[in-house]
Amino acid sequence: MEERFVSALNREEDSYSELSLRPQRLKEYIGQEKVKEKLGIFIEAAKKRNEALDHVLLYGPPGLGKTTLANIIAKEMKGSLKITSGPAIERAGDLAAILTSLSDFDVLFIDEIHRLNRNVEEILYPAMEDYALDIVIGKGAAAKSIRLDLPKFTLIGATTRVGLLTAPLRDRFGVLCPMEFYNENELMEIIIRSADILETKITEQAAFEIGKRSRGTPRIANRLLKRVRDYSDVKGQGVVDLEIAKSALELLDVDKEGFDSIDNKILVAIIDNFNGGPVGLETLSYFIGEELDTIEDVYEPYLLQKGFILRTPRGRVATEKAFKHLNRAPGKKGFDNKQCTIFDE
Repeated sequence: MEERFVSALNREEDSYSELSLRPQRLKEYIGQEKVKEKLGIFIEAAKKRNEALDHVLLYGPPGLGKTTLANIIAKEMKGSLKITSGPAIERAGDLAAILTSLSDFDVLFIDEIHRLNRNVEEILYPAMEDYALDIVIGKGAAAKSIRLDLPKFTLIGATTRVGLLTAPLRDRFGVLCPMEFYNENELMEIIIRSADILETKITEQAAFEIGKRSRGTPRIANRLLKRVRDYSDVKGQGVVDLEIAKSALELLDVDKEGFDSIDNKILVAIIDNFNGGPVGLETLSYFIGEELDTIEDVYEPYLLQKGFILRTPRGRVATEKAFKHLNRAPGKKGFDNKQCTIFDE
């Protein structure tokens, strides 16, 4: 799978830049208004009672700010943030070591919490409910259980696949926060704020254009902003305006819908080769040269969300929006014989 500018998955370059671009307080956080309001009330109530914030579950697609929110919660609660991930905690002892190192009001952030080992997960239950850790010492008949008291901490779990969480773990979270995609105006605000931190001059029209092509995801917006800034430094006059933004995004092969070459390749394959579908996923995989799982998990979700393709029992179907996007007339084959080949399944 080739590297994509419009992928919401975290890349190494993002990790460095996001540290400087992340807001530090809840009032600085742009978007996710319902989540912010909910957390603001619960944080204030916990501080008034001098208690730890109840455990929080953040779920939604990657790149929407789950780690940033965890960092903000830790700062608002005046605690430290410890970050780990589900796959990184291999044994119960690993989790026990992390839990015993916490202090009151600290925040433990577990990314990809749905991938926790089940044996490890069971250690979390008493830790979340009673702030206690049950440890078994010895073996066989000599074994005995010891309960250690833990500090009043807050566990923040993050997942992109909330349906994979076990019911006992999910039920122990007191605050459930679904993360939603951002609208274009929110992304424009984020881009203007990030440009200011990066000491880059940008017009509102340019920021809106970048936001419009960012697939509703701040991580992608900031990534595109950095590349547009590079283009402006070489081709522009010191200010990122609308024309510079459009030229840079065209060079990056990110179109007005936020699609890249692979997204459009999928639409072209369905429309030009199969008259809009239906077409089976295996056949589609053959045509565009990508793994079946990659299409289903990486490329398809955004096309489905935008309403450009549909899943049917017989296969994938392109919608009228997809035909218009490619300037094709619905119901008519628009293939170019030099680029596409049709065969019978």
